Formats: sequence, C-alpha cells, structure tokens
Amino acid sequence: MIRVIILLLALASGGAASWLALGSSDEPTVAAAEVQKAPAHEVLIAASELARGSVLEEAHMRWQPWEGDIPPVFISRGSRPDAIAALKGMLAQSRFVAGEPIREDKLAQRGAGFLSSMLPSGKRAIAVRVTAESTAGGFILPNDHVDVIHTVARPDSSGKEGKVLSRAILSNIRVLAVDQTVSEGADGTSVVGKTATLEADPEQIAIIAAAEASGTVSLALRAVADNHEAPVVEHEGNRRGVVRIVSGGRLSTVEVPSRSDGS
Repeated sequence: MIRVIILLLALASGGAASWLALGSSDEPTVAAAEVQKAPAHEVLIAASELARGSVLEEAHMRWQPWEGDIPPVFISRGSRPDAIAALKGMLAQSRFVAGEPIREDKLAQRGAGFLSSMLPSGKRAIAVRVTAESTAGGFILPNDHVDVIHTVARPDSSGKEGKVLSRAILSNIRVLAVDQTVSEGADGTSVVGKTATLEADPEQIAIIAAAEASGTVSLALRAVADNHEAPVVEHEGNRRGVVRIVSGGRLSTVEVPSRSDGS
C-alpha cells in the first residue's frame, strides 16, 4: 500500500514538473512573437513605375516598412499618416521606379504651372519649330540634351540663293518637351512634333530667337555621356571655328577667325 502511495506521488510530481517546464518554455516564444509584431517605421513608396508627368492616384502609392533612420526627404507614416490622400492628384516631375520612396520635392501641383515647376532657378523655356529631319529623325525625346544648329541661306550678288551657312550656336541644351509631351512613351518610341521646348539661360533665349528669325534651327542629339559638359555659347564676335558652305551643290569648309585676329 505504501508503495502504491509513493508511486502515485511520484507520478503527480512528474506531471507537475512537466507542466511547469512547458509553461516556462512558452514564455520566450510569446515574447519573441510580440517583438516581431512590434510596429516598424514605414515610408511612402511608389507601388508601380510612374512616368514623368504622371498624375498620382492612391493605387500608385503604398506604405513600406523601413529599418533604421528615415531620411528627412522621405515621407514617413508616423509624421504624415494622411500622405496618400494628400498627395493624390499631384504630378511626378521625374520618373519613379516601383519601390522607390516618394519625395515631395519631385512632385508638383497639377495645373498650368507644371512646366514652370520643372525649371531650375534662373532658367527659361523657349519653343522652337522643328521637324522630324531637324530632330535626329524624331528620336529626340524630352530630357535629352542637344546642340542647337543655326542654318541660314545667303543670297549671291544676283539676289538668288547662293551660300548656305550652318553653325552650332549652343551646346548641351536640355529638351523639356516635344510639343506638349514632357516624357517619352512607355514603349520608348520616338516623339515627332512641330515644336521642341528647350531649357536655356536668359541670354541664350535671345540667341535662339534671333536664329529662328534669320534662318532655320536644327537640334543635334548628344550622347548621354556628354551631358555633364558645361553649355557653350558660340558668340559671333569672338568665335573661331569651321563653317560648312554649300554652294552650287558643292560642300566646302571655311575657318572663321575672331575679330581680334584683325579679320
């Protein structure tokens, strides 16, 4: 009888010990789960790719967890929980890739001032008449950089068209838009228009306007690798270069000296 009582006590003690062990082992698991479920910082990102000039919709934006410090230019959910509704309807000034944090300095209010908001301080926008032939076959797109070529026909002594002079008057000029298109198509196809809007300094505006009034203007597409070069203005009074002359179907080149050479 005593042996039976001892056996029952042993079994009861073992069960109690097992129950206590299981209970204590659950505590770290629950604590770890609570740590994982702790809310993380979130930033506003583009839910899909956005082309330049796109109108933001709520479906284009979503919150994304963010580890570490959030840069001040990013939009955090903690500081602006209503950002998705507040930014709806704004225009993207530049292209966003899917998953890229949305920055308010890359957005503009929708309206007539969209192009002016794209201009850096001190810059101006001017439109020039173009054709497919004068825009590298129509493959010049918004945000490309070009050289501006001025071509003018000089009559001969009899008053008939004689020499045709062509020279580069501006270099490394950014194209803002072709007609009213401010971004390339989704498939990257060319944009053929009747006007191209160029970004220029105030003093370059007069040069372009004078060139259009006295002849024709063509745009030469530059390589992307050359876009970092500083823009160059060819002045009539201090320019030395080569002018190509077409006369009677013949092409010849003439070096143009500067006025300081006494020419």
